Amino acid sequence: MSEPASATVPVVDVADYALRLGDDALVLSQRTGEWIAAAPELEEDLAIGNLALDLLGQARALLTYAGRVDGSDRSEDDLAYFRDERDFRNCHLVELPNGDFGRTMARLLVFAAYQHELYTGLTASADETLAAIAAKALKEVAYHREHAGAWVLRLGDGTDESRRRMQAGIDAIWPYVPELFESDGLTTRLAAAGVAVDPAALADPALGFVRQILAEATLSEPEPTPRPTGGRRGIHTEHLGYLLAELQHLARSHPEAEW
Repeated sequence: MSEPASATVPVVDVADYALRLGDDALVLSQRTGEWIAAAPELEEDLAIGNLALDLLGQARALLTYAGRVDGSDRSEDDLAYFRDERDFRNCHLVELPNGDFGRTMARLLVFAAYQHELYTGLTASADETLAAIAAKALKEVAYHREHAGAWVLRLGDGTDESRRRMQAGIDAIWPYVPELFESDGLTTRLAAAGVAVDPAALADPALGFVRQILAEATLSEPEPTPRPTGGRRGIHTEHLGYLLAELQHLARSHPEAEW
């Protein structure tokens, strides 16, 4: 796989972009994996474990590329285990605690809808590595979107209690959704060069899919509220530090270990 296609694009920009996408996938993989052996059905234990593994595979590919293209030769493990909280570039949505199963499916639905549009656009990236990663991941997130959508429909159009909890899950994650679609200088430069996708352009198709599911599930889209932001700049919620402490503990306790 090639280096970034355009000589006008600084390699540090491509590395930072890959890091953002990789951190999103890594952190959500960790959160999703917390449901293994705790999901509401045995079949869902298997399914949600596979979702977490899909996200982890995306993270591995993106973090490996970020460490290679920036010239630091940091491995995927270096980037996953030996960066501090302020060095992570994931959005706030993926680091929030799971809550109940309805809240987890609400987040997965929104994030998978976003990733589906993102990776669809990135398959045409001028950067061949990003395009190849996106093409592989697109097949996975199509299933994630379908799986989460089925659960939202099942819970939203189920009993009074399941509907109440599913609506509460949507309400809880909604203030964090707009950050997914924020553009900044990095994404603007890379989108202009044909390397990245402008996040703002993903909002209508991604949220259109989510709104369709909400309508079918007899759920309401929450009113817009003031939103937290800053994950792409390393400014996180209190929850990321606790997640990283668990994720990184073994590697930091035994940094030279091999297995």
